[in-house]
Amino acid sequence: MPNAKTNYVAASDITITIASLAADANLLAGRESTEWTNTANGYRDAWVAGKITTGTSNLAGSIEVHAIGWNGTGWPDVFDGTDSAETISTAVQKLGFCRLVHQATMPAGSNLVTEFGPRLLSDIFGGDVPEKVVFFVTHSTSVALNATAGNHYIRIQPVYDSI
Repeated sequence: MPNAKTNYVAASDITITIASLAADANLLAGRESTEWTNTANGYRDAWVAGKITTGTSNLAGSIEVHAIGWNGTGWPDVFDGTDSAETISTAVQKLGFCRLVHQATMPAGSNLVTEFGPRLLSDIFGGDVPEKVVFFVTHSTSVALNATAGNHYIRIQPVYDSI
């Protein structure tokens, strides 16, 4: 019997404008990415990794990255699959559909970096990969994130099996 081989697709950055993202003490306002769609290719899974850099003279606070899956008929709450500013309606809503990808408690300082991953989407979503996924970044570090776009990214690398 032939052995299955894992194949890796070239990694690509998800479109999300994290540079200069304003802080939100409630961690409900942030930035949504464009959607990653798995409909046509049907990848078995995907690795997710990223990097976020704080702004200048920030206070201690949290940085959160969440994944939100398409529910089969639409996006939950305020999400729409586009690179846009969003404010989740309530903390209860956030707990209901946001899947934590990365959380970092950042100390006070300037231009501090937090990197995460790689993590499998199937692990984030409890075993399966949704048809579509967006990412949501929020933080409470008191000042806007670093203004240089190249100091932030969320990267995805799909994987599939072949025989």
